[in-house]
Amino acid sequence: MIAYCTTCVMPDTRPDVDIQDGQCGACHNYAQRGAVDWAERDRALCQILEHHHNPSGYDCIVPVSGGKDSTFQVLKLLALGANPLCVTATTCDLSEIGRANIENLKSLGVDYVEVTTNPRVRAKLNRLALTTIGDISWPEHVSIFTIPVRLSVQMKIPLIVWGENPQNEYGGPAAAAEGHALTRQWLGRFGGLLGMRAEDILKRGGFDARDLVQYQYPSDEDLASTGTTGIFLGYYYPWDGCGNAMMAQAHGMTTYGRAVEGAMVDYENLDNVQTGIHDYFCWLKHGFGRATQQASLHVRRGRITRDDALDVVAKCDGKFPWTYLGVPIEETLGRIGMSLDEFIAVCDRFTNREIFRTRSGSGGQLWKDEDGNLERINDDNE
Repeated sequence: MIAYCTTCVMPDTRPDVDIQDGQCGACHNYAQRGAVDWAERDRALCQILEHHHNPSGYDCIVPVSGGKDSTFQVLKLLALGANPLCVTATTCDLSEIGRANIENLKSLGVDYVEVTTNPRVRAKLNRLALTTIGDISWPEHVSIFTIPVRLSVQMKIPLIVWGENPQNEYGGPAAAAEGHALTRQWLGRFGGLLGMRAEDILKRGGFDARDLVQYQYPSDEDLASTGTTGIFLGYYYPWDGCGNAMMAQAHGMTTYGRAVEGAMVDYENLDNVQTGIHDYFCWLKHGFGRATQQASLHVRRGRITRDDALDVVAKCDGKFPWTYLGVPIEETLGRIGMSLDEFIAVCDRFTNREIFRTRSGSGGQLWKDEDGNLERINDDNE
């Protein structure tokens, strides 16, 4: 039976979730914020930036997508007098809104580098990752970490400033949440490599080592020679995605104008058309989607009640991703050489039958409504 955090609506099926005494790790972390000396952390950040100040170059690298959080990161660093080099690892299937927001971020007054991996290789990786580990977004999740780290070494810019620590904001192992510095150990466990590494892909065949250069981290020796380190801005300021979105919109960021498919807000995950598929596989594997994560964040901050969150999740989570950002799924799948029927077969293979209802006497055939939506079983979200 699925158990849920009694404060928010996060289920215990989320990977690495830690529910103790009825409360998930993310809610526990948020509850500790009142004891934090934020003024002291602000001073600590200023000291770090002063230590890494380069009067003839860049003080740090900021990985950016153009979205709400990276726009906030850039605004904050510029306000502190830093000279950041903004780095984008081009996403798998960039949307029109995503491109507009990248251009808007540049207009804030920064130098900017965009690294686009071979699109033919990336499409093959999208398909391979979808069919083998159920994660179409593997190339994106890896490259947003590897590319900034590689540029840190290549350009001799030691400090990388990320936004939130996702293990802290969304819940995860306590040891991962406590850290405010990015280490190679953290990268190895949480930095996009979950389920598959570049070495694993090479063993499967069909790829050359040169195809995967940008999907691999530099060696320990290279990292040590540069002194590459990383920090999470969310450690130094009380991170709030909604507040970041308001700041970003005030500085020109474009939103969707209505709730994004499968979500409850219009300001998040706007750059990659494949995200709808990625989020749907989270639903198939673990029984929750993007709306659950967003609603849980807002419950912790007192913007909505837990009952409100339950209503939102029931309305938004788990719908078959026929469109995302207005783009039909057939069009998105076509770019990775997959038909809709092939996709549905992959979905069925990855669906957790301990979570979803099957038709009796049909050998485990999944129950679906006329729109292809599944129904959870053993739901104890009360």
